[in-house]
Amino acid sequence: MKIIDKQLLDKTSEQAKQSPRLRMNYNFHERLDDPVNRLLNAMEPDTYIRPHRHLNPDKDEIFLLLRGKAVVFIFDDQGNITEKVLLAPLAGSYGAEIKPGIWHCLLVLEPDTVVYEVKPGPFAPLHPENMASWSPEPDDKKGVNEYMTYLATQI
Repeated sequence: MKIIDKQLLDKTSEQAKQSPRLRMNYNFHERLDDPVNRLLNAMEPDTYIRPHRHLNPDKDEIFLLLRGKAVVFIFDDQGNITEKVLLAPLAGSYGAEIKPGIWHCLLVLEPDTVVYEVKPGPFAPLHPENMASWSPEPDDKKGVNEYMTYLATQI
C-alpha cells in the first residue's frame, strides 16, 4: 500500500523548494509506460506552469488539491481567460478535471501547495503544439514575470 501523508507532502514540498522550477513530482506509477499516471506535484508560488493542453495523444487530466491554494485558468485558442476557479481545500474547493484539447494552467498562491494528479499513460512529454504560443517561453524570465503578474490580477 502507498500512503499519502503529511510526511510525504512535506518531503516532496522541500524538494520543490530546492528545484530550479520550484516544482517536484512524486510518482506512484512505477513505470513511465504504466497505463495510468498517478503522482503528487508539489509546487511553490513562483513556479511557472505554462498554459498547455493535452492532444495527440488526447488525455484527460484530473487533479485534487491536497494542500495549499492555487487558481486553475481555462483559456480559449487566443489566450483569453474563459473560466477560472480558486482551489482551496479549507474553502471547500478541491480539484478539477480538464478534458483533452483545453488550454489550461495553474497559478500557485501558497507555499507547500500539493496536488494529486491522475492522467492516462504512458507518459509522453508534451509536443510543442500543446504549449500555448500566446504564452511566454519558460526561459523568458521578464515575459514569465509579467504574465504571472497578469494572471494574479485576474483572480
